[in-house]
Amino acid sequence: MPDYKDIKVIGFDADDTLWVNETFFRDAEAEFAQMLSQFETPNKIEQELFKMEIKNLPLYGYGVKGFVLSMVEMAIDLSNGTVSNEIMTKILDIGKRMLNEPVELLDGVEEVLEALSKKYKLIVATKGDLLDQERKLEKSNLLKYFHHIEVLSEKKEDNYSKLLKHLEIQPQHFLMIGNSLKSDVLPLINIGAKAVHVPFHTTWQFETVHNSPLSKTEFLTLKSLSDLKNYL
Repeated sequence: MPDYKDIKVIGFDADDTLWVNETFFRDAEAEFAQMLSQFETPNKIEQELFKMEIKNLPLYGYGVKGFVLSMVEMAIDLSNGTVSNEIMTKILDIGKRMLNEPVELLDGVEEVLEALSKKYKLIVATKGDLLDQERKLEKSNLLKYFHHIEVLSEKKEDNYSKLLKHLEIQPQHFLMIGNSLKSDVLPLINIGAKAVHVPFHTTWQFETVHNSPLSKTEFLTLKSLSDLKNYL
């Protein structure tokens, strides 16, 4: 098991680590696919929408707004430009609804943050749209536990290294906790920090790692954030 005795700062991913997020995207995808089922099968629409999202990531980044723009573009493509104003309005409504969803904290989150904040400096390191993530953090009532909030355009080794340098944190003193092996675990291990993987019940396929180069001894996998109390 990894040794956490030198940890001074703990970073938390936000979406699907502190609160529910991916579920809203899956529901929106299904609704969108049904809405356009006159043009293609729902399964094919969801597959093509994912491809569109990945194509658009360099332009729009992560988050609801980029997702909605990809749905709009997909609707135009699927219908050969004949999609109705009614469907376009419904797509926009899906996005607005997603942005206004209540923040549903995952089990044990506040208790864990309250306990850890007495011993460690806590930060948020997440991806997504800045305005949306700030809104969710405000709604969550968790801001009081964090010394710093960072919304990253990507979560790769370079991004984490720059963040730690900016905050004057040595990698060996930093522990990252998140639901994504690709974004919250592998980059941290590679720069000499520690990581804890807390999987969410559903993961966006872009974040899926099929063959991890790490052994299970290099990071901890927990069923719930509440289990952290047994290790920190």
